[in-house]
Amino acid sequence: MDLNSFLNKYAKHPKYKSPVGSTLNAKSWLTEAPLRMFLNNLDSDVAEDPDSLVVYGGTGQAARDKKSVEKIIEVLLTLEEDESLLVQSGKPVGKVRTHADAPRVLIANSNLVPAWANWDHFEKLKREGLMMYGQMTAGSWIYIGTQGILQGTYETFISCANKHFDGSLKGKLLVSGGLGGMGGAQPLAATMAGATFLGADIDPERIEKRLKTRYIDKMTDSYVEARDWVLKAKKRSMNVSVGLVSDIGDLLEKLLEDDIIPEILTDQTSAHDPVFGYVPNGISLSDAKCLRKKDQPKYKKLSLTSMARHVSLMLEMKSRGSITFDYGNNLREFAKMGGEQDAFDFKGFVPEYIRPLFCEGKGPFRWAALSGDPEDIYETDKALIEAFPENKDMIKWLEQAKEKIQFQGLPCRICWLGMGEREKAGLIFNDLVRSGKVSAPIVVGRDHLDCGSVASPNRETEGMKDGSDAVSDWPLLNLMSNTAGGATWVSFHHGGGVGMGYSQHAGMVVLVDGTDRAERCIRRVLYNDPAMGVFRHNDAGYDIAKKHSKKFNLDI
Repeated sequence: MDLNSFLNKYAKHPKYKSPVGSTLNAKSWLTEAPLRMFLNNLDSDVAEDPDSLVVYGGTGQAARDKKSVEKIIEVLLTLEEDESLLVQSGKPVGKVRTHADAPRVLIANSNLVPAWANWDHFEKLKREGLMMYGQMTAGSWIYIGTQGILQGTYETFISCANKHFDGSLKGKLLVSGGLGGMGGAQPLAATMAGATFLGADIDPERIEKRLKTRYIDKMTDSYVEARDWVLKAKKRSMNVSVGLVSDIGDLLEKLLEDDIIPEILTDQTSAHDPVFGYVPNGISLSDAKCLRKKDQPKYKKLSLTSMARHVSLMLEMKSRGSITFDYGNNLREFAKMGGEQDAFDFKGFVPEYIRPLFCEGKGPFRWAALSGDPEDIYETDKALIEAFPENKDMIKWLEQAKEKIQFQGLPCRICWLGMGEREKAGLIFNDLVRSGKVSAPIVVGRDHLDCGSVASPNRETEGMKDGSDAVSDWPLLNLMSNTAGGATWVSFHHGGGVGMGYSQHAGMVVLVDGTDRAERCIRRVLYNDPAMGVFRHNDAGYDIAKKHSKKFNLDI
């Protein structure tokens, strides 16, 4: 198929679809894989706004512009096994000479010299067509829809249940804001963990998308109706989720007035970006879109003021008994800028619930079936359940996921696996492809939110034991070790999750195609990647990481 025919079939802007099946369009699976995952990121079943090439998070793009999309596709269709494509903030800028085990694509997104690493300078460059915001997995082509954050959210809620509620969220009300590409995972994660859920989003289309994909059970624009639904469900210990079309601050204010104090309170609005993410209190969504274009300084001021109010209401909930935590969107930092000086009086989800898992090298292991056949994912589910019979939490997750999760775009799955487990899983998958039990190759990747791949002092590395929260050598070492190990594509981004100036993070994806070459790369990459988490936390002085370092002979 020539380029124009391919573009017309799979990439006629803004309609994007990944090819499926076992027939190659590119010269090998090493380039077919990133091509399919790139197009999958832009599929309307996956992406928030394909017309703007936005995948999730309000502004997180897969490519800089339509011309860049077409050139990326053109290069991937013709790339040789001794070449690698360079992508600079969503724009393909060249090919370099490499070798067969090297990454086929090398991606750097949104990176700025530290003194210039702020939203104002970024937006100036973006207006001039020189940069895009890659978020975490939007610009690294391994976003898998809302399921991608779902399992980590589930892990967080289960950890919260174990820490505060004797392991059960039955009869507990969990309240949150934001139901977009990230926050939209929270209602299903909450109900899978046994809780009753009430969430707010000012944009009805986001809640409607969650209804369509069965991530949320009910939707209303009436506070009274939403309140009554969740109170009835809570009383009966029913794991029901409700989405309310509302400003989150207004919802919290009304709950306080009615003396309804949820057992758990968090937030996942797009508060990483005060202009193009968060919507200020008191103005409609349409007016907000107009103001963004007309007067960004005014818009930002209104957002910061609203975030301060939002966090003040969360703090009041906390004082009345809610278990309250930040879910990693930089809400507290911007609330402090807006005038709430006590914004950091509640902690983030990583130091509260996830860090012990990071110390074991655990994190979000995800994979996609390039065939497009859901049966390939079910075959991998079955294989993992057989391979890890002692991992009851993983088995429970996989069984629920098969029943409750609707695939978006290419069929994908995620579960949290640690040091030793990831390598074992990758080799099992390679054997499944080799034997034909899985009909086409698989790609294995992860979120950038992982044990050893990110420096984010208001999120993943908040409150490190040794005070090394802001040291970003670690994600750079992660990038280099995965490049040296033979990942199929690698990425290094700035700002994902919390915004410009607040994080740096690395991503990787490795092809599993049933070959000996894949086996070599899997053994290196799926060993090195989780080992980085153990190295990082061992160096910071965590006892769990020290034990795992000895267990896996990682000490030097």
